[in-house]
Amino acid sequence: MNLLTQSTRIVIGLLLPLALILPGGGAIAAKAEPQLSCSRIPELSRTLLHKHISFHYVNDELRQRVVDTYVKRLDSSKSLYLAGEVEALKLKLRGVIQQIRDDNCSALLEIQLDQIVRYEALQKFATELLANDDYELDTEAVLIIDPDKRSYAIDAKGRDELVTKLIHFQMSNYVSSDMDLVEAREKLTHRYELMTRRANEKTNEDLYASYLDAFATALDPHSNYLSQEVLEDFQISMGLSLEGIGVALSARDGYSVVEKVIPGGAAAGLKVLEPQDKIIAVAQDGEEPVDIIDMALRDVVRLIRGKRGTTVHLTVLRQGDTAERFQVSIVRDKINLEEQAAKIRFEEVKVGGEPRKVAVLELPSFYGGNDPGGRQSSEDVAALLDEARKEKAVGLVLDLSRNGGGLLDTSVDIAGLFIEEGGIVAVRDTFSQVQVLRDPNSRIAWDGPLVVLISRVSASASEIVAGALKDYRRAVIVGDDHSFGKGTVQSMVPLPEGLGALKVTTALFFRPGGQSTQHSGVASDVVIPSIFGTDEFGEAHQTYSLPTQSIAAFLDPSALPTDSSSEDAPSWKLITPALVQELALRSKKRVDVNEDLIKVRERIAKSDARNGVVHLAELMKEKEEEAAEKEAEEEAEAINESGDDKTPTASAEKIEEDTGASLASAESTDKDTAAEPEDGSAALGENKEGEEKTDSVAAAEAEEEDEPSPQQL
Repeated sequence: MNLLTQSTRIVIGLLLPLALILPGGGAIAAKAEPQLSCSRIPELSRTLLHKHISFHYVNDELRQRVVDTYVKRLDSSKSLYLAGEVEALKLKLRGVIQQIRDDNCSALLEIQLDQIVRYEALQKFATELLANDDYELDTEAVLIIDPDKRSYAIDAKGRDELVTKLIHFQMSNYVSSDMDLVEAREKLTHRYELMTRRANEKTNEDLYASYLDAFATALDPHSNYLSQEVLEDFQISMGLSLEGIGVALSARDGYSVVEKVIPGGAAAGLKVLEPQDKIIAVAQDGEEPVDIIDMALRDVVRLIRGKRGTTVHLTVLRQGDTAERFQVSIVRDKINLEEQAAKIRFEEVKVGGEPRKVAVLELPSFYGGNDPGGRQSSEDVAALLDEARKEKAVGLVLDLSRNGGGLLDTSVDIAGLFIEEGGIVAVRDTFSQVQVLRDPNSRIAWDGPLVVLISRVSASASEIVAGALKDYRRAVIVGDDHSFGKGTVQSMVPLPEGLGALKVTTALFFRPGGQSTQHSGVASDVVIPSIFGTDEFGEAHQTYSLPTQSIAAFLDPSALPTDSSSEDAPSWKLITPALVQELALRSKKRVDVNEDLIKVRERIAKSDARNGVVHLAELMKEKEEEAAEKEAEEEAEAINESGDDKTPTASAEKIEEDTGASLASAESTDKDTAAEPEDGSAALGENKEGEEKTDSVAAAEAEEEDEPSPQQL
């Protein structure tokens, strides 16, 4: 069976690796029926097992996985249960699986009631600690950051010590942002109150959804149950459009805060809302306002999103020298998320003293929609490559460094834009049948020199494109030592309206060379130091990730350039080991003297030396240094923009410009005549997102946000 003609569309990705895009993109004003019930769980569990690539029935291994996964969700920071209590909980959960198959979810409800009691006790402890007039931030606190590497406390004293450390680290996040200790204590106290409130607000449906998702995730890390709300978010991310007001909201200290007003959206047209505004009440036409302070963000989103042409009324609080409170009425409209679409820019570099233009094409995801006239990333990329040719760019950087994946068929289409024809990826299903997905046409949209930029974040569909272009020796791969390492395919199984969907791993994919990207990813030809290099970041470190496999190579000679003198013949040269070696040597020279990358290496060494143990004093010092560096960078940028100082500064653009210089000179490298770039910048910069992840890792322990953030609506 052709995988791309099944009723469930195939998708591969990291952040939201889903599939089927259902008609429409707007949200619902109220929760749709039917709701997930206990009696539906056995049926949906069987569906997962029927379609999964590996597990097809419940055995002892899967039963233990489900128990361990659910326990981890109940107490991810290991601050609620003692070691002995966890063992008792696991024993109870082992019987729950059979009970649920018999349409009995009473044990889940009992566990939730116990959870509420534990959150109330946690809140009481935190409140009393923070209310103590003698409280001081203990900068000598030391914490094992990764909860998986911690042990459960054996007694209440040990648990209290852990919670106290967590509170100190949470407090440091406020204090480091120049908040005084009194206000910080108030805000953190409120957050603990919200944690208890969220536990109390959980419905039976929430419990059933959490258990079903734990069951799915126990199969492998990319199988999931998706609620209707999550499914709608996926539709938005794949179609790059939504029906709403056009803002991005986040939950902060009980408030729904405007993070960004989306350009071109309904809110942007009114020019009223601004970033940092707090929405405190929402009303529909003809209805009374609903107070949304302390409301879960997912419920706020449900109130504000809605059908195009309808009106929503917002009460807004704006903090300035004085607090301002006002109301605004916004007519919902279709919002196109242009900022998340493929985009291109051009950098001028010098090779041999001559200016050359290099195109940098950034592709954030492999998006696409089923709606007629919807955005397709393959069409957008093809149009941008046409623009690169018209601009007479001598080389192209395809930036997949922040691309976590997307639709399978779209990745095949995009890889095909760079070769004449040939197999792009092979997919092996649950029946061990292998299907090679080929470039659907012989059109070559770009036949010039090509660099593919990757990172440890680049996953799934990104790895298909990078892997194929590497195996066909079409591109030089530059970036982290390797990509994320996800080599599995997920299918979306739609459920009755209101229930969402199942995402289940149904296949493995393989590069043209026959190797899988599972665990190993796609290795870079030119490796640049990255902050991700110190993290256990990637598929190989995911719990229950599937083992890697391989198949026979299916490289297609027709994909390679020919010696034809025809005007339509591909003009690129194959990437040779000698060329890769030369480019890697040049890059190393630049990297070794690049100040930004020297700092990255120093931070990697420091992190390795910590071995997962963080001292709060060191963390706060680093945050102060980062704040000072950021301020200095902003001042330097302001000076450069004013024209007073033309001193080059390190930036992602400058780094990619240098990559482009190497790219533009690639064809002459074979003759050893290529000139070095005139500037001393590196071939690739450190991943800023990666830096934030590492430096703020202690903040993850705060459990401050129980909602994905920000949400677009």
